[in-house]
Parts: sequence; C-alpha cells; structure tokens
Amino acid sequence: MNATRWVFVSMLPVVIACHAQASSAPDAGTDAGADAGAGTTPVFGTPERLTITGWDSDAMEPFISADEQLLLFNDSNSGPDTELHWARRTGPTTFAHQGLLAGANSTKLDGVPSLSDDGTLAFVSTRSYDQTASTLYRGHFDADGGVSLVELIPGVSRNTPGIVEFDLELSRDGATLIYVVSQFTGGKPSTADLFLADRDGQGFTPRADSATLLAAVNTDALEYAPALSRDGLELYFTRVESTAVGAPPRILVSTRASVTAPFGAAQVLPTITGFVEGPTISSDGRTLYFHKHDADHFAIYRALRQGL
Repeated sequence: MNATRWVFVSMLPVVIACHAQASSAPDAGTDAGADAGAGTTPVFGTPERLTITGWDSDAMEPFISADEQLLLFNDSNSGPDTELHWARRTGPTTFAHQGLLAGANSTKLDGVPSLSDDGTLAFVSTRSYDQTASTLYRGHFDADGGVSLVELIPGVSRNTPGIVEFDLELSRDGATLIYVVSQFTGGKPSTADLFLADRDGQGFTPRADSATLLAAVNTDALEYAPALSRDGLELYFTRVESTAVGAPPRILVSTRASVTAPFGAAQVLPTITGFVEGPTISSDGRTLYFHKHDADHFAIYRALRQGL
C-alpha cells in the first residue's frame, strides 16, 4: 500500500488530501528563496520510534502538550472515518493509549490536532465540507480527554468548493493560526501553500503580510503540515513536488531572527529520512515529533535537538 491520503467528501467531485501523495523530493540542503533575517538552523539527532501501548495501528499527525505528558494524534487517514486519539507519557519514548478524544470525532475525517496553552484544541474535519466548504475546527480540551464546544474556526475559511484548508496548527499562546490552503484540480491538489492568521476577538483574521512573511517557504511545490516554535522564530513543514508517485516527502525548517521578519530559505532536516510528514516541535524547542511510514503502517517518531 502506498501513502496516498484521499478522503471523499459527500457527493462532491473533489477529494480532500489530508496529506499529499509523495513525489520527487528536493535534495538535502538549501531551497531557493530569500534568507534575509534568518536565524540559526536547528540540528536534530537520529530519530527514535515511539511506542504507544494499547495501540498497534497507524499513528499520524502528532502533537505534544506543553508539558510533554500528553500526545495527540490521529489514526489512518486513508479511509472515510479518521479519528482523533490521545495518549499519556509513561517513559522517554513510551506513551499509554487513553482512547479517542471524546466529543471531537465525527463520522468523517477528523485529524491534525494541536493544542494551545488555554486548552483550545484546533483540528481538521470534513464533517461539514459539503455544506460550508470549510474544514478548520476548534473545541475545548479537558484533562480527561474530552472535547466540548466544537465549532468551525471563524474568519479563515475561503468557503469555496474546490478550495480546501487541509492542515493547521494553533500556536502555543493561541494568538496565531498557521494553515494550508489548497486548490484541487481533477480531484488532486494542484497547489498547497501556508498562510498565517492572527487572533481577532473570537475568530482569526488572515494576515495581510502573510505572503511576504512566507515568500521563501511557499513554492510551486506542495507545502503542508506546518508547525511553529513557541517563540515564532522556527517554522517546520513538509514539502513534495507534486502528487505523482516518486521519492518521499521531506521535512524542512525555516528560521527568522525576529517575529516581524520574513522566514528565511528552508532547509531539509537531513537526519529525518524516509516517508516522513507532520512535524511538530515541543514547547521548549528540544524535541521534534513527526510520523513516518514503516513497512505497512505509520508510526510516530521523535528527534532530539543537538547543542541545547
């Protein structure tokens, strides 16, 4: 089985890719783009696979809580009913499965969780796409794994059939939303770029300077699965060149010297190899989590930052 991730949305003649099918990936090193204001590129060691006791199926799209005690993830997004899960840490690379995120899941695709310090859970769901052409949701997460007050995130969706926001991450302080906007053509994403939005009352407003801040990150390739460091100076994401079968996607990082500067030229993380996607960085910046395709299923890995 390859790593295609297509989910049909009701009777629409469009499919949503929670993450893109692999194609030819860029070589390790620097990608084209301006690097003005870039900071120091982080270096990570050899990845370690996580064990989630009580769960032996696919684990994808990880997000780690600020204290690194809770791991949020979704199961396989190759079918029509992807669900959100959570696990509790029991050791350096071990977690115990706690079950589904009660209240967050529907009968459609629910995935890509992230959690702000105030307990706001942001995630992607296709539950209302055929009515709203929107996929970005939020709810309130409690310590027992329950999620309440689930609703669409106001202000960011383009509400246009064929345009899909299929990835997001909410910043730790809840003030910034970074998300993916994709144009679908012939049932596949022909574009996928990252966008920034700021908290505006109860909703979010897309930043007018988003294109400028991300000019060195967004390319003609597909950029998705974004993750911001707590200080906003590092942006991790996944890139593939197209949706044709080929080499696996790669995880890259772009840095900047201040929160008002554009992100610099993206660098491939050379120690993170294979079919890898969905990076997220711990609150202290010391550990990168991501998922990787191992043999016949996906597992979550971590890589420790060097030099800190």
